[in-house]
Amino acid sequence: MQFTEAIKLALQSLWANKMRSILTLLGMVIGVASVITVVTLTNGAKQFVTTKINSYGASVVTISKMPQTFITIDEYLSFQKRRDVTFDDYRAIVSDCKSCVSVGARRNTTGKIVYQTKSTTDTDIRGWTWTMPPISNLNIDEGRSFTELEDEHSTRVAIIGYDVVDNVLGSGDPLGKEIRVDGSPYTVIGVGERQGKMLGMSMDNWVVIPLTAFLHSYGAHASMAIYVDAGGGGEVMDEVSDQLRTIMRARRHLAPGAPDSFSIDTSATFGNLLSKILNNFGAVVVAIAGISLVIGGIVIMNIMLVSVTERTREIGVRKALGARRKDILLQFLIESAILGLLGGLIGVISGISLAKIITLIISFPSAVELWSIIVSLFVAIGVGLFFGVYPAAKAAQLDPIVALRSEL
Repeated sequence: MQFTEAIKLALQSLWANKMRSILTLLGMVIGVASVITVVTLTNGAKQFVTTKINSYGASVVTISKMPQTFITIDEYLSFQKRRDVTFDDYRAIVSDCKSCVSVGARRNTTGKIVYQTKSTTDTDIRGWTWTMPPISNLNIDEGRSFTELEDEHSTRVAIIGYDVVDNVLGSGDPLGKEIRVDGSPYTVIGVGERQGKMLGMSMDNWVVIPLTAFLHSYGAHASMAIYVDAGGGGEVMDEVSDQLRTIMRARRHLAPGAPDSFSIDTSATFGNLLSKILNNFGAVVVAIAGISLVIGGIVIMNIMLVSVTERTREIGVRKALGARRKDILLQFLIESAILGLLGGLIGVISGISLAKIITLIISFPSAVELWSIIVSLFVAIGVGLFFGVYPAAKAAQLDPIVALRSEL
């Protein structure tokens, strides 16, 4: 029997029992769709996080009261007892860190923006030093950033996101307009580029003001974060991190051997931990999806065994006409492989569609990976072949005389 003829016979057999074939595919479809959905969403999250981390540059070191990541509530409570990172710490690092290319600091709060009769109540208010826009790779679409002199003199100037432009300022040139940030007047000098949405939340609802002006308005009672551009990776970042640790420990009069009362993190630290969490999450879901694939394979084997029983006389006729064992074996293996392949294809399409629907609904990032599609299809075909071997072997071993007599 030719291979193409075997495929044709297999498709005819599956088409003759359409409803049974569709129900047989469900387990395979669910398993493959689950894998594709998780991989697509996980890869999208990785790419998004990597983009956000890289927005501060791969050579940026962060000093803060608390680390960027922690696991337990006990860790959080212990970190909360640490001393605040202050504006004086920032000034000391600017003065004493000889290897630092650039040093910036920031504090955040949520506040109200008012312009004429329009306002917002949940805008992210960011207090930045004049060096922070370059460190954070903030691109200015319109206008400019504030200068060192404006930062030193607490000048009331602001850079805004497009949500403030669209929802508060309205039409017309936003530059030069005076907005009120929690009651204090600021003149708009720049508009940052659009960043879109993440998990349904806008990334453009923010206002940046000079850190000194921020401290005058909101006080110095809360901790801030210090960002240092090391100017390189590897050994350079290690050297800069050591200098920063020495400066901070000296300022806090920590004894030798005493643990740090602050955290020094790099982009790689946060990225590696998040990747590990996403990978572990993906592994758990893929394992659960694997169970669905096994169940789908068992269903395929069960249906193929039923098919062998129903087609005993057909098998006998073909053997009587000269079909060999390997021809019968090939025919049933192709049928089970086609079932697996169809389940895989439908699962891939369903998984990608589900991931994109989630992206549309809650703006969760997704990214389709070609390798995940190829692997899923190979696994689906493999499962179909594996669970089709026994029914195919049983069909091939039937005695033609017994087979012909079975339905008489």
